[in-house]
Amino acid sequence: MKIPLHSLSRVHCVAIAVGMILIVGGGWWINKKLSPQAQPALLEVSPPASQTMKEMPAMAMKAMSGPTEMESAQASPVVSPLRQQMIGIQTALVKKRPLSTTVRAVSRVTYNEQRIAHVNLRISGWIEELYVDFAGKLVQQGQPLFTLYSPELVATQEEYLLALQAFDDSQLSPLPDVHHQAQQILDAARDRLRLWTFTDAQIEKLEFRETPTRSVTIYSPMKGYVIDKTAFQGMFVKPEMTMYTIADLSTIWVQAEIYEYELPFIQVGQSAMLTLEAFPGETFSGRVTYVYPYLNKEARTVQVRLEFPNPHIRLKPDMYGTTVIEIDRGPRLAVPDQAVLDSGLRQIVYVTHEQGMFEPREVTLGAKVGSFFEVAHGLKEGERIVTSGTFLLDSESRLMSTSNMMGALGMGGVKMEQAQMGEMDMGSMEMSGMNEKKSMKSEEGKDSND
Repeated sequence: MKIPLHSLSRVHCVAIAVGMILIVGGGWWINKKLSPQAQPALLEVSPPASQTMKEMPAMAMKAMSGPTEMESAQASPVVSPLRQQMIGIQTALVKKRPLSTTVRAVSRVTYNEQRIAHVNLRISGWIEELYVDFAGKLVQQGQPLFTLYSPELVATQEEYLLALQAFDDSQLSPLPDVHHQAQQILDAARDRLRLWTFTDAQIEKLEFRETPTRSVTIYSPMKGYVIDKTAFQGMFVKPEMTMYTIADLSTIWVQAEIYEYELPFIQVGQSAMLTLEAFPGETFSGRVTYVYPYLNKEARTVQVRLEFPNPHIRLKPDMYGTTVIEIDRGPRLAVPDQAVLDSGLRQIVYVTHEQGMFEPREVTLGAKVGSFFEVAHGLKEGERIVTSGTFLLDSESRLMSTSNMMGALGMGGVKMEQAQMGEMDMGSMEMSGMNEKKSMKSEEGKDSND
């Protein structure tokens, strides 16, 4: 028989409340004492959520320090022969190979800048006679170009003749100082004529003639073709003006544009072949003479200068053609390019070992020649590497490395805890399912009774 709560006295209510508090507190104390013994593995593996980064183990901190260390930590996967065949793993020996490559570059024929001469004057005057009167004409060294009349030049010739007469008169003087001063004046007048483009032969003619000439002849300084002319008969000319530009075309330059990655193959002195659209089926032989020290930032190319003999003047400036440079690197330790995995930070190849183990090894590569990379460090001749299926091996290696890192961090216990929680969830789901089935059966029974 139940007694209503309002019928109990205040003392009885207080006694009942105290008893309930004692029962709850005792149960909590017993559970606290027994919980470390009941779940030792869970507490040992799973750190509390309030644990800070400074309290984590040193191994865990090292594994989480950065992407470079995470990337370098790779395991060596072991793959069975059947699985190797399924994923298409192929291998090859590391050995020295004869490497050769061909560099092709668009080229342009230009003048040899070391064989160009400009004809300028050192005095002002008028052109009286013009002997070379058009551009493109072939001139010989010492050939007359034009004659120049200059009042200053006439006055300088007269000064020289006076100095020469004074020197002859000084020979009769008994005083040595007079003879010495006359010699100095004569030398100064001769040097002035030379500075104003008079040659020694012209000075000798002036001494023999004993009268100044009205005009002086200007001669070609070298053999070549006139590629520019500004001189015209009767015009007044000044020292800052260039009368003729003469170029020797017996040798010609060719400017070739090579790509940036081809630069390690190019060296001064290498032989080259030139082909031109003007002469199909014909090649011209030359050599590399200079590699320019700057880069074309838009096209990512480097300019290379080549020199070609041009005895018959068949190569003409501003012609376009193709330069071909055959490069023989000789025997070099090399690996196929498909064997290398490049992450941007390092290059990896997989070296095969016994019992199906594949070792990820970092290598230092040289230039790429054709479909092979030269190996500078990291591999030895005779080792066997993977040339096909490297991406699958790399994925397996990183997966194993991640699993090992999770074990070092204690994540294995977390997995066990998650599994236990999954089992508990599955158990609760099964219990709820059984209860639902029982309720459905009871409802069906009621409906049948009705």
